[in-house]
Amino acid sequence: MKPMLATTASELPKGDQWRYEVKYDGYRCFLHWDENGPRLFSRNEKELTSLFPEIIDACTEMKPKIRNHLPLLLDAEIISKVNPYQSNFSIVQRRAKLRTETQIKKYAQRLPVTLMIFDLLVDKGISLVAQPLKDRKQILSSLPFDSPVLSIIETFQTTSEIQSIIEQFHGEGMIAKKDTSVYETKRSRQWLKVKHYQYAHVILTEYEKGNGYFQGSVYQGDALVPIVHFSNGLKAEDRSMLATLFERNGTRMNKEKWSLPPSICVKIGCIGFDGVHLREPFFHSFLLEEEAEHCTWQSLLQQINPLPTKVAITSETKPIWPVINYTKIDFLQYLHTVAPAMLPFLTERLLTTIRYPHGSNGESFFQKNGPDYAPAFIETYHKDDIDYVVCNSTESLLWLGNQLALEFHLPFQKKDQTQPSELVFDLDPPDVNHFSLAVKAAIALKEVIDSFGLQVYLKTSGNKGLQLYLPLPEDQFTYEETRVFCRFISTYVVEQNPDFFTLERLKKNRKGRLYVDYLQHDDGKTVIAPYSPRGHDRGWVATPLYWEDVTPKLEPSMFTLPAVLKRLQTEGDPFRTFRHDVDKQGRRFREVLHQLKQLLAQT
Repeated sequence: MKPMLATTASELPKGDQWRYEVKYDGYRCFLHWDENGPRLFSRNEKELTSLFPEIIDACTEMKPKIRNHLPLLLDAEIISKVNPYQSNFSIVQRRAKLRTETQIKKYAQRLPVTLMIFDLLVDKGISLVAQPLKDRKQILSSLPFDSPVLSIIETFQTTSEIQSIIEQFHGEGMIAKKDTSVYETKRSRQWLKVKHYQYAHVILTEYEKGNGYFQGSVYQGDALVPIVHFSNGLKAEDRSMLATLFERNGTRMNKEKWSLPPSICVKIGCIGFDGVHLREPFFHSFLLEEEAEHCTWQSLLQQINPLPTKVAITSETKPIWPVINYTKIDFLQYLHTVAPAMLPFLTERLLTTIRYPHGSNGESFFQKNGPDYAPAFIETYHKDDIDYVVCNSTESLLWLGNQLALEFHLPFQKKDQTQPSELVFDLDPPDVNHFSLAVKAAIALKEVIDSFGLQVYLKTSGNKGLQLYLPLPEDQFTYEETRVFCRFISTYVVEQNPDFFTLERLKKNRKGRLYVDYLQHDDGKTVIAPYSPRGHDRGWVATPLYWEDVTPKLEPSMFTLPAVLKRLQTEGDPFRTFRHDVDKQGRRFREVLHQLKQLLAQT
């Protein structure tokens, strides 16, 4: 079956007969589902079933709830959510290109997609295509698609509401659909699409006569990095003028190609940036007053994915990590990108930050109290005569970043709780040159913890060591109870490896061995937050790891701020499932505690 397609429009139509949806950037597909099972097909009738096993697994799990509606035919989009209203096309595209079963399964877990369902074409084997959209939507809304993998698209009733959403979340665009529209397998004016274009400033650097394309670049440091090749949008006279300029004043690279020194800047429209190229680019206008050196990688990111206007940014170009050429705006863009992965650990926690007013090479100080000059959107919580900052939003995280809070340290429980939500072992080698001891200790601890049937996660400390995490249900276990487990595991591992590990707190008595620190896990103490940078000049980050990362080649220097951004894009977040099945983990942990208490009582 061919899909119904929307016609491009310059603005959304208004009126009670229209409804509005977010336009996601993904793969259009049909879900065919009968008693033989669900199958996915692209708009060109290519089968996608084997490429997205998480969708098929989610369907299988909910089959008892949906059985009475089979056979079904659903019109949908496969997307990778950046936020509720924006998707990352490059991840879906990368997933669709995987071919081996091992790789497909691996990235179904690391970079899972969502099937965003927006139309119901067959229900109980009966075709609905001749029914008006309003009726199809009503039946669709009654179906139990409400998981992170299978979701029904949200419908908006006014243009102002959806336009505000798209602006706030940098969505790709909007779709307007007429309530009375029947489903036609062609492009129709009953469905209209309006793209939300973003604009970037680039330097013209190359011209290729054979295809008529121009190259646009930006400065990344001192190097010019090409980010776009474009032809669309140019008027004939502008195209001719630019071609002549390149041919007369540029350097001929080959028979068909010329380059030009950085001098001419232009404004390019696009629907997004995948980290390498602008997507669906077109020429917008010349920037005759723009200096070429102002067209930078940092300004590009800010233009394509601007920081929230609620946060006042100061001293954008201030060097923060000079060794890796990281400025304040780089740091804020880092925080903006990692916020979805970092905020679940910051939310509702009493925050301790370490501020570096002059950058990583300068003096630092701890800060717990929210300052008097903090804006109204900064939340605080009063405890022990301190008004702690509670970082529950991207805006709060960016405000703290603008204050040059480089390190974010967290307690083990939420602000109004007295019992930990996770259990942490801190593996502290004598120095970074002995990081291999942390690797050895992590593997040893994991073997013991695995033997108890418990799930354990791992991250670098961002310094010289590693930290193991066991997620626990909130407010169910006391610190005394968790100490029983921590002490037993740590003592056992140290006794098995006395030449390498120790429980000795005094550094002078450790004799070059790694310290297994379980005492740090206690009320009133803190641990560096996942994805928090550290203040030293190398720009290392406390980075969640997959256990397959833990090899003799692992080094903390692999996880700098720019490397972590790339890692999230290509490998996903190892802590994404941190709170999954936490109740099951809690039940097992209680059983283990009971066993340990009986064992200790006997000895």
